[in-house]
Amino acid sequence: MTKSAFIAIVGRPNVGKSTLLNAIVGERIAIVSKKPQTTRNRITGIYTKDEDQFVFLDTPGMHKPRTRLGDYMVKTARETLGGVDAAILVVEAREAVGDIEAELIKSFKANGMSAILVINKIDSVRSANIARTISAYAEAFDFDAVIPVSAKSGKGVDILMDECKQYLYESDWLFSPDMITDQPERQVAAEIIREKLLRILDEEIPHGTAVTIEEWSEKKNSVAIRAEIYCEKQSHKGIIIGKHGATIKTVGVRAREDIEAMLGTTVYLDLYVRVKENWRESEFSITNFGYTEEL
Repeated sequence: MTKSAFIAIVGRPNVGKSTLLNAIVGERIAIVSKKPQTTRNRITGIYTKDEDQFVFLDTPGMHKPRTRLGDYMVKTARETLGGVDAAILVVEAREAVGDIEAELIKSFKANGMSAILVINKIDSVRSANIARTISAYAEAFDFDAVIPVSAKSGKGVDILMDECKQYLYESDWLFSPDMITDQPERQVAAEIIREKLLRILDEEIPHGTAVTIEEWSEKKNSVAIRAEIYCEKQSHKGIIIGKHGATIKTVGVRAREDIEAMLGTTVYLDLYVRVKENWRESEFSITNFGYTEEL
């Protein structure tokens, strides 16, 4: 008898939600960086073992939006909670429940949701801080389990998966057992390129970039990809390209390596940089760049 469970992964930006999703499915399907608000769309990760299929929904970090794109990201996170069987709230070790976490807990209560608390990045904090965090959150909500983990190293992820089994119910699987995500390869490739921009560039420039795949040509032993990087200012374009094209070349080399690993074939990657001023405030541009309202 097959079983399924849909579980949302929620929390504030930069607590390691995407790293946790990647650790669960065993491959990198969500991009990660040290910069907040890396995830913009809801990302589906699928873990199937024996008769059980878990569908995890990684959401954008909850924050106070300052742009229309930010509004979209927060709306995506909130609406995801309305259609799942349970949630995983990812936090870092803090002595008090933050405003964002309190808002998410309020949503749990309003929706009558079950939830697991995951305290991430335990390798970098003292056990006393973890204990105080557990105490603070125990007063705020009756979590089904509290699990300290290190998503980066994978420590504690197996314990989390054991706890997630309580949400399984008899159901036909929505996805085939060999799938780990429902994202098209073109979308994953675009996100890999954006990840390299986040990792290589500093300050606000990466958050004002979007990547689209304009051409995707498959041959017997290779794939040729033409991608366009959009930024908001002419001055940003120069920074992305770099002196004598050095920065964009580095982005291309690192992105190509990861895309080749994903596709298992040779990749020819051409990158072009375009300027579209204030695109994060344009509903048309937000939709055109793949951030849709369809959840």
